[in-house]
Amino acid sequence: MRTLDDKVAAVTGAGSGIGRALALELAGRGCRLALSDVDAAGLAETARLLTGRARAVTTSVVDVAVEAAVLAWADEVVADHGRANLVVNNAGVALSGTVASLSTEDYRWIMGVNFWGVVHGTKAFLPHLEASGEGHVVNISSVFGLTAQPLMSGYNASKYAVRGFTESLRQDLALTRSCVSATCVHPGGIKTNIARAARVDASVAGATGRSAEASSKEFEKSFITTPAKAAEVIVEAVRKDKRRVLIGPDARVFDAMARLAPAGYQRLITGVVRSRGAE
Repeated sequence: MRTLDDKVAAVTGAGSGIGRALALELAGRGCRLALSDVDAAGLAETARLLTGRARAVTTSVVDVAVEAAVLAWADEVVADHGRANLVVNNAGVALSGTVASLSTEDYRWIMGVNFWGVVHGTKAFLPHLEASGEGHVVNISSVFGLTAQPLMSGYNASKYAVRGFTESLRQDLALTRSCVSATCVHPGGIKTNIARAARVDASVAGATGRSAEASSKEFEKSFITTPAKAAEVIVEAVRKDKRRVLIGPDARVFDAMARLAPAGYQRLITGVVRSRGAE
């Protein structure tokens, strides 16, 4: 997909953060946009920002954890725009707490959005992408899909799952000589509201010596890349058909740590988290 001009792009989680930035970036590349989010107000604001900037924009309130809703939205996109060329499965949530304290429902919740949302979006749009004659799937993992972190077992599990799913998908598509390709994206710290919107269990305070609010603020200090920059990198990755994308210098550091010290990095990160709690 050398050019995105006049292509139809579907983006989940478009009501804020990377999703909104992607909508703006894709509009600038000449795309027709189909946007979804569970947040109706955020989605409406994204649509307002796109006024006069996109060839066409449709919006739908969709919970990506609900398969039937995503399937219906994919059919709706094709009915509205005539085809689908690109889907970006971006919607995501965060969860923090010790394994001992988090409930199985907490894990079901985060996997439902972060992993199953990606599976639902991929499966729902894949036949339409094939039918278009030129398609691409972008699935957003995380730097936490490269390295594990303490207190983030649910988030890590979901993002590692996205990574494995997408890497296998890419190979499936190559093996079957499909006209569709796939890219897995690993953003580092992006300046979004995901930390403030996260579910934070009380066990975080006990483990770190910091309140949930203080922990979120500390975590946000590591957010060094803007959503606009992330969107630009992702769109270029589609155009160049990259298999894997690291966004931000922190993502490259964590990737190197996992390669060079796949066991040792865990002690390092745990030590850093512990030392911050002692400050």
